[in-house]
This record gives sequence, structure tokens and C-alpha cells, in this order.
Amino acid sequence: MARERIPITREGLEALRQEYEYLVKHRRPEIARVIQEAREHGDIRENAAYDAAKHDQAFIEGRIREIEELLKRVELIEQPTDGDRSVVRVGSTVTIEIDGEIETYTIVGAIEAKPSAGRISNESPVGRALLGHRAGEIVPIETPNGTLMARIIEVQ
Repeated sequence: MARERIPITREGLEALRQEYEYLVKHRRPEIARVIQEAREHGDIRENAAYDAAKHDQAFIEGRIREIEELLKRVELIEQPTDGDRSVVRVGSTVTIEIDGEIETYTIVGAIEAKPSAGRISNESPVGRALLGHRAGEIVPIETPNGTLMARIIEVQ
């Protein structure tokens, strides 16, 4: 069974590639050096620096593998240059009004979501509800606390 593609914006893909490069070119060699230095201090069975470095190494190697797998599955999402930009899709920035409060969100793939920065996942209740709609529409958003009605003010 083919694994599901992961939508990602150009900005998110670049950030993922930069993180990968940093981990491979900088953190991996740095941790290897720390482990070697800790080994040189004698008995590694009771060497806290060695244990901490091995823990860090495992974390870094795990993250490198995770990013490698993500990079195999990502699908770059680009806004259409000649098509209809008025429909909410992954990559759109949407301004909505809920109960008199106006919020602006960018709809992104789950791996690059950061709600505190206004970047919400296409899989979140709000993101999922807005997809495929246009400015002027009123959209029901199902949340754990009930249904909210959002008016889409603008789609960019």
C-alpha cells in the first residue's frame, strides 16, 4: 500500500531541507566528536557525558531518518498562477470572522502547522472546514466544543 502524500508549502519544504542539512553537516559530526572525547575519559559505563551524548545522538539520528522519510512523501503545494485563487486550499491565507472576532490563518500541511503563528493544518477542524470554500461563504466548523459558524472574509 502506497503511503499517503504529505502536502507542504515551498516555505515548509525549505525549512525541512535546512533542518536536515544542519543535522547532517553540523549536529551529527559534533555529537560524534563529543562521544569520542567522552570515550577518551576512561570507563564509559559510568560516564554521564558519554551517556548524554549517546542519548543526543539517538535523538538526532531519529530526526534525520524522520526527515528523510518525510522528504520522500511530501507533495509541494503551489498557489495557481493562472487559475482560481479565490478557493481555499493548502497554501491559502484566509481571513475569517467567528462571533465578531477576525482571525487570519494560513492553511498548511500538518507537518508545518504552528497555530500560535497563524499556520493551521489542513487536517485541523478549522482548516478542514475551510478547504474548498470562497470569500463570502459561511462555513460550519465542527469542534470538540460544538459547531462554530465562520464567515470567510478574504482568501489570498
